[in-house]
Amino acid sequence: MGILEDKSNARVFYKYLSKVYDKINWFNWNEEMRAEALSWLEFGDEPTVLDVGCGTGFGTEGLLEHADDIHGLDQSVHQMEKAFEKFGKHDLVNFYRGDAERLPFRDDTFDIVWSSGSIEYWPNPVEGLRELRRVAKPGGQVLVVGPDYPHNRVLQRVADAIMLFYDEDEADRMFEAAGYETYEHHIQQSTPRSPRAITTVARVPEE
Repeated sequence: MGILEDKSNARVFYKYLSKVYDKINWFNWNEEMRAEALSWLEFGDEPTVLDVGCGTGFGTEGLLEHADDIHGLDQSVHQMEKAFEKFGKHDLVNFYRGDAERLPFRDDTFDIVWSSGSIEYWPNPVEGLRELRRVAKPGGQVLVVGPDYPHNRVLQRVADAIMLFYDEDEADRMFEAAGYETYEHHIQQSTPRSPRAITTVARVPEE
């Protein structure tokens, strides 16, 4: 387990990163990548959407272009304070402080569950993916963006020491273990020198 997969370490990390997060995030995850990921979702009419690990609200901002009923959850108060500045606490988005592995929502609540840049900090990612599936409606979609495992061996050792990085094979294993049957992976990259993201779009099994 990487050092930032410990939740207390992650909270301290984001206490300080929140001050500059929006200024540096483009290197890993930019508006073009977000728009592409959004294009893989089927929003339909009046969807209810959950953003897990919403942070400062970068993903939330994109979701608001497609839906009005948006709910955002994060464990970092410091990150969410930045989101409050953008959207208010209960104006455009309903915000909650909580844990991705123990979501405070009923089963079958959301048409779409989105999580970008969060899974890498979960100590038990399969359990987190199960939770995303649990709160999504049967037939709904779950989209998860995480860091793709680097090919360079030196970078692999660094990645393993910090947090979760995973390739498509590991993504297959995690999503299957979490009960998903239909999913597809996409590799995204901000610039040729940027780290790659692995974005998975999964369909929640019908009951």
